[in-house]
Amino acid sequence: MNDVRIARVIDAPLDLEAHLAAVDDPTLGAVTTFIGRVRDNDPDADTPVVGLEYSAHPDVEATLRRIATEAEGESGALVAVSHRIGQLAVGDAAVVIAVASAHRAEAFAVCRELIEAIKRDLPVWKRQHESDGTSSWKGIGG
Repeated sequence: MNDVRIARVIDAPLDLEAHLAAVDDPTLGAVTTFIGRVRDNDPDADTPVVGLEYSAHPDVEATLRRIATEAEGESGALVAVSHRIGQLAVGDAAVVIAVASAHRAEAFAVCRELIEAIKRDLPVWKRQHESDGTSSWKGIGG
């Protein structure tokens, strides 16, 4: 079954409400969400983080759809997921996920598997900018 309603990578702010609307179904009683935001710190940073710059491989959307489909598996869940690219400030959403399923256990499991697979396998790279003007690149899994 493939109930991935949204799987996109865009250079504009992400809209949680659009993701919730995409998985809205009166037969499903559980909805989980995940929002990954840019934070102002990193254990590897010497000074506060002031922003991130995301770039992606040209095949990133096809990879995201595959990852979402695999995370959904045979659960019967509906999935909506987006990852942002470009310049992001502290507090901006980099990833938004909404999952709807008949029961909460499946919704949580699919959402968790999806974000873990994104971190592990999505061909997106980030450049982290610090307040002292330095920056560093982090690859898949970073």
